[in-house]
Amino acid sequence: MSDLASPVSRRFSVDPKPLGIAALLILSGALYLAQAVNGRQAALYLVGALLGVTLYHAAFGFTSAWRVFIADGRGAGLRAQMVMLAVGVALFFPALAAGTLFGMPVTGLVSPAGTSVVVGAFIFGIGMQLGGGCASGTLYTVGGGSTRMIVTLAAFIVGSVIATAHMPFWTALPSFQPVSLVKSLGAGPALALNWAVFAAIAALTVVIEKRRHGRLVAAHTQAPHASPWLHGPWPLVAGAIALALLNFATLALSGRPWGITSAFALWGAKAASAIGFDVASWPYWASKANAAALAAPVSRDVTSVMDIGIVLGAMMAAGLAGRYAPVWRVPLRSLIAAIVGGLLLGYGARLAYGCNIGAYFSGIVSGSLHGWLWLVAAFFGNIVGTRLRPAFGLEVERLKPTAC
Repeated sequence: MSDLASPVSRRFSVDPKPLGIAALLILSGALYLAQAVNGRQAALYLVGALLGVTLYHAAFGFTSAWRVFIADGRGAGLRAQMVMLAVGVALFFPALAAGTLFGMPVTGLVSPAGTSVVVGAFIFGIGMQLGGGCASGTLYTVGGGSTRMIVTLAAFIVGSVIATAHMPFWTALPSFQPVSLVKSLGAGPALALNWAVFAAIAALTVVIEKRRHGRLVAAHTQAPHASPWLHGPWPLVAGAIALALLNFATLALSGRPWGITSAFALWGAKAASAIGFDVASWPYWASKANAAALAAPVSRDVTSVMDIGIVLGAMMAAGLAGRYAPVWRVPLRSLIAAIVGGLLLGYGARLAYGCNIGAYFSGIVSGSLHGWLWLVAAFFGNIVGTRLRPAFGLEVERLKPTAC
C-alpha cells in the first residue's frame, strides 16, 4: 500500500477526463491485444484493470498496512492480508495439486529459499517504506495520479535491471531447493497448516492492537459514497477477496499466478539495450525464457500487459472517486527517498524471486516455502524502513491518544 492509499475525502464528483481516458485505453488496448496476440492476452489485460480498480477502491496494499502495525500496533491491514491468503490457498492448492485448471496446465511460483531471498526481501522491505509503496502499490498510485510514485517506479525499473546483471553472484550463494508444500504435504494438510498460521497471525494482531489501543481501530477514514462499489471506498475484506479471485483468474488464463516485477526488469533491459548496453549477453537474459521475452514485443509479455492494466484500472477508479489530482511539487528529501526506495525495491525484488505479489502473495498461495521466508525478511526490512522515514521527512502514522 502506498503512502497515499487512504486519504480522507468527502468530494465524490466524478473526474470525467481521467475516467474517459482510462476507459478508452482499456477498451482499445483489449481490442488490440485480442487481434495482435490472442483473446487470452486481452482477458489478462482486463484482469489487470480490475486489479487496479480493486487496489485503488479498497486502498489495499502492504506498505502502510505494515507500517501502522509496526509503529502503532494497528493490524486491520495485516488481517485483511491473511483473509486474502486464506481464500487464495483454498482456490490454488487443489488446482495446483491436480496440475490442471479448466483443462489447462497450471503451475505455481515456487522458487529456492536461500540467501538471495533473505537479502532481497529485507532490502525490498526498506524500499517499501522509503519509496512509499510496494510493487502493486507503486502501480496503482501511479495510476491514481501520484507524481512522486512515478519517480519511485522509474527507480524501481533501474534497480531491477541492475539486479539482473548481478544475479549469477546471488544465485550462487547457499539456498535450499524449491519446496512446494502442496507437493510435499498434499493439498489437504498444506491447507490446514496454512490456515492455522494465517489465523495465528490475525489473532496476534488483535492482541497487540487491543493492548495498544484498548479496542480494534477502524481501518478506513474516508467518508462512504452513496454508491461505494462504483466510487469507493471498499471494505478491506472485500478487496482481499477480490484480489484472491483475480489472482485465481490469472492462474486460469495464464497457467501461473499473478506477478508484477519481472516486467520492470524487462522494460529496463529493453531500454538499456536500446541505448547500447549488451543486455542480451548477461546470463540472466541469456536463459531461454528471458531471451524470448527480451526479443518479443511487450504486448506478448503477460506481466507487462497486466501491469499496464493495473495502472489504467487505478486511473479509472480515481476518476470515478473524483480524486485524480496530481501534485507536481515534491519536497527534495521525499524525492531522494523515492529514488533510493525505488532502487532498493527493484534490486530486492529480483534477488528474492519476486515482490509482495510474486513472492509473498503468489508464492504463499503456490505453496512455496520461499514465500514465507520472504514475508519474515521483508517484515524486518519494513521495521528498518519505518525507522528511517522521519530522516527523509516522511510521516509515520500514529493515532493520537483519546481523552478518557
